[in-house]
Amino acid sequence: MAVTYAAGLKTTRMQAVVDAAGATAKLEIGTAGMALVLATISLANPIGVAAAGVLTLTAPRSDTSADATGTAAAARIRTGADADVVTGLTVGTAATDIILNSTSITAAQTVTLNSGSLTHG
Repeated sequence: MAVTYAAGLKTTRMQAVVDAAGATAKLEIGTAGMALVLATISLANPIGVAAAGVLTLTAPRSDTSADATGTAAAARIRTGADADVVTGLTVGTAATDIILNSTSITAAQTVTLNSGSLTHG
């Protein structure tokens, strides 16, 4: 049987993600399995707002010069000290955790986080 958390606890857990990310958090956008980091987007401080079991990232945010060329398929939130906070995020232009302006990324182009939300299961 699946574990079920009380609604208030879900929000508390998502706020813990905000707190763990810290003041200098970043969103790394990568190819499948994060084999290659394509872009790194500095996140706001705090990274977003937790409410009703959902963490909504502050957006839009951009990387004005992508690091590499490839197809965006995964993302992770990391602290400024490169410690993983959240991994396994889905990436796309709709109906994913992280919504970008495009998943086709070319080195040196601008990559924009249009929106992002993480929902507590």
